[in-house]
Formats: sequence, C-alpha cells, structure tokens
Amino acid sequence: QVQLVESGGGLVQAGGSLRLSCAASGNIFGINLMGWHRQAPGKQRELVATITTGGGTFYVDSVKGRFTISRDNAKNTVYLQINSLKVEDTAVYYCKTYVHNNAYWGQGTQVTVSS
Repeated sequence: QVQLVESGGGLVQAGGSLRLSCAASGNIFGINLMGWHRQAPGKQRELVATITTGGGTFYVDSVKGRFTISRDNAKNTVYLQINSLKVEDTAVYYCKTYVHNNAYWGQGTQVTVSS
C-alpha cells in the first residue's frame, strides 16, 4: 500500500505564496511520476504540474511562471511552490503518484486565496 500525505495549505491573501508538500510512504519501490492536481468548488479536478524522477517538469498553461514543482527523491517527497496567488487558485490540491504504473492519490490540502 502507498500513502501520500499532503501539507502546507491554508488561507492566504492574493499575491501571497504557499509551499505544498507531499510525502509518499509504504510500498513505494519503483515510484516514478509525481504531480499535483487541484479541484475548485463546482469544477472538475484538473492537472496542475508533474515531475519525473529525473526532474523533468510539466505545467499547465494557467500556472506557468507562478508555480514550481520539485521533488526530493531521497525523501520521496514532492513540493509545489505557489507564488503570486490569485483568487482563482482557490481549490483543494491533491498529490498524485505512480508506482509501477498504479496511481495513488493523497487526501488533499485546501488552499484558499482571499482578495
């Protein structure tokens, strides 16, 4: 079994920053792609960013230049640095990882941006 535990969410004013963390544990031998998704109220869950074990990254257009994904392979942890937060970034942010092509999700961490 694989466990993903997110942290770092909270309430922040527009223009502020947050750093989300997601630590993977359990049967994670063979862990590869890690990433972040988010789900805003009344909307579908959407991909935000991904990172490979080699450090290759992908971002959706709406977050390019403001979000930075990184990972510490030794700690099996992925991070999401979010700068210049906007009200529309308000969502539950979920960590996702693949272990031997099986997908696992974290429980989510709430990010709320006030105007």
